[in-house]
Amino acid sequence: MCQRPGEKSTDLRTLELVGRLLVAALLGAAVGLEREVHHKAAGVRTNALIALGASLFTVLSQEMVPGVQGDPSRIAAGIVTGIGFVGGGAILRTGGSIQGLTTAATIWVNAGIGLAAGAGEIPLAVAGAGVTLLVLVVLNFVELRIERREKRRNEESQGR
Repeated sequence: MCQRPGEKSTDLRTLELVGRLLVAALLGAAVGLEREVHHKAAGVRTNALIALGASLFTVLSQEMVPGVQGDPSRIAAGIVTGIGFVGGGAILRTGGSIQGLTTAATIWVNAGIGLAAGAGEIPLAVAGAGVTLLVLVVLNFVELRIERREKRRNEESQGR
């Protein structure tokens, strides 16, 4: 990483970029912890690595060629496309049921969190992780309540 005119010293810049990677990995791990607690396929390590990878590719796209600014949307599009294949591997169809959609969506969102962190948009990355955790925790609770209610109704209707 070369120092460009008007930029921070190389050491400070390197620390900033490493900080972005660490933030991405930590946020990904936080989301992964929720998945791990619920015994889902993609846990702490997987989600941390997904966010870290997206962040690393984002940082590299910005820093690879000093003085040349490319189209940042191209790297984002590549990350989204690539991560779609990873997420697709988490989806399983058995009989009439499909499993792994939430895990696949979590993988996809985690790539976005990593992309935001890698781009230096730390507040956006933190907000994305926070909203993701809210969705996973709160909506899981809501789904469980609905399932219990339906189960009770079915038991009551069969018992009559």
